Amino acid sequence: MRIPFRKMHGLGNDFVVIDARETPVAMTTRRAAALADRRTGIGCDQLIVLEPSQVADVRMRIFNNDGGEVEACGNASRAVGLLLGGTNSIETLGGLIRSEAGEDGVTVDMGLPRFGWQEIPLSYAMDTLELPLGWEELENPVGVNVGNPHAVFFVPDADAVELERLGPIIENDAVFPERVNVNVASVVGSDHLRLRVWERGAGLTRACGTGACATAVAAMRRKLTGRKVRVDLPGGPLTIAWPEGGSIEMTGPAALSFEGSFEDADFPA
Repeated sequence: MRIPFRKMHGLGNDFVVIDARETPVAMTTRRAAALADRRTGIGCDQLIVLEPSQVADVRMRIFNNDGGEVEACGNASRAVGLLLGGTNSIETLGGLIRSEAGEDGVTVDMGLPRFGWQEIPLSYAMDTLELPLGWEELENPVGVNVGNPHAVFFVPDADAVELERLGPIIENDAVFPERVNVNVASVVGSDHLRLRVWERGAGLTRACGTGACATAVAAMRRKLTGRKVRVDLPGGPLTIAWPEGGSIEMTGPAALSFEGSFEDADFPA
């Protein structure tokens, strides 16, 4: 049996999307990692499986390219929003979100950010606005959960940080029991940030939607920016708005690259 898929991307953060709403597709860590392998599989940053949902229009399962299933992915949410068209509710492990496809791209309501140390989560109690932690020049990050855990560092020059070296060290530190996404950002202006992200289970990425959301919220909490900002990532810009007391809204592009299929038996579950 052949299983169809779509290859999609948001600002270069690429996905293999499998629509399993009508015909179930078994997915395991082993199979997800094999499909995501860029040498012997289809190749992607994240594998997305769409399934029926009892609480939303669709259930979105997200697997990083190491095969681990994770709670949220902002860029994948936009890709799925584009695929579905119109306005849709999407069930994820990180909670319910809403997407709306329009002429200017796809806007995703990412829900409310969480700041409690248990919600990040951290191994012990500490102030998440100014975490008393440091790894070489990266110090005192903001902790925030936007469906998945993030540590946000503000630095003079995000491009100068050796994120490919420090990222995995911070990601796997014992203070983060569920590991963490590592964001390094520079403030360009009151409505403008530059960002690079080491993504938990995926590594350096050209774009990370939840990272952009977490970083924008962190900047707003520290009063470094206003309530709506442009976040420039290596793959391109996203617009993040967080109205007082409201949900995070992320707007940006998504695209379909190509469609294909694979033989079920070639990638055993």
